[in-house]
Amino acid sequence: MAARPKKSPRSNPRARRILTWVLLSLVTILVAAVVGLLVWANVGVMQAEPGPLAVVQANPAISITDYSDSVVLAPTGEASGSGLIFIPGAKVDPNAYLYKLSGAVEETGVTVVVTKPILNLAFFDLRALTTFTDHVPGISTWSVGGHSLGGVRACQYGEQPDVSGLVLFGSYCANDLSNTKMRVLSLSGSDDGLSTPQKIRESSHLLPPGTIFFQIDGANHASFGDYGAQPGDGTASLSSPTVRSIITEHLTDFFAAG
Repeated sequence: MAARPKKSPRSNPRARRILTWVLLSLVTILVAAVVGLLVWANVGVMQAEPGPLAVVQANPAISITDYSDSVVLAPTGEASGSGLIFIPGAKVDPNAYLYKLSGAVEETGVTVVVTKPILNLAFFDLRALTTFTDHVPGISTWSVGGHSLGGVRACQYGEQPDVSGLVLFGSYCANDLSNTKMRVLSLSGSDDGLSTPQKIRESSHLLPPGTIFFQIDGANHASFGDYGAQPGDGTASLSSPTVRSIITEHLTDFFAAG
């Protein structure tokens, strides 16, 4: 007796219902995951403290231009021709870094572009550097930098041949730049509970031999911005203006040497 032909899902109502249920379940899970990520990325963003931000906004030596993808700090006087693309830490308002970076703008004439990462997370921001450098066409030499997760992303940009320098605030690289000729400045905090001194040391081999490492005694992870306390961090004993002065001094030397 001839074997009965197998029924395809199209001709089998029960199989069709099961397939439909599976597909709907997968779509539901995917939608829930995306919605959950969007909510998580946009809830709990650490906002810039109004006091330090107001100081920068009132400084006649600095102009602030707000774009949809970044904030540009530029000297109102003569620009040096050097620029820094700076990437914020995870879920930190870009404006929280303006005060700490403004000293170098005023002292050296460097132009700083602070990016606005997609979903407030540098990990998801795969845009080309030209997205940000195009805002300031007069710059001849570009460096990249960042704080925390933003520094990790900056290290990835550092593999590009048109990047001459790298600046890390409480951060370290996950990719190997040890054979590059770029200049690197790594500023860290002795009381950083997230990018701890040990983590900075253990990843130092990924940076070029001439890297300048400087640990700011009394600074914690949040000291590199102005957004308040951060979970898991240590306790800072230095004031924000003091940390700003130290950062300005080292950035001034860094850009003068370049």
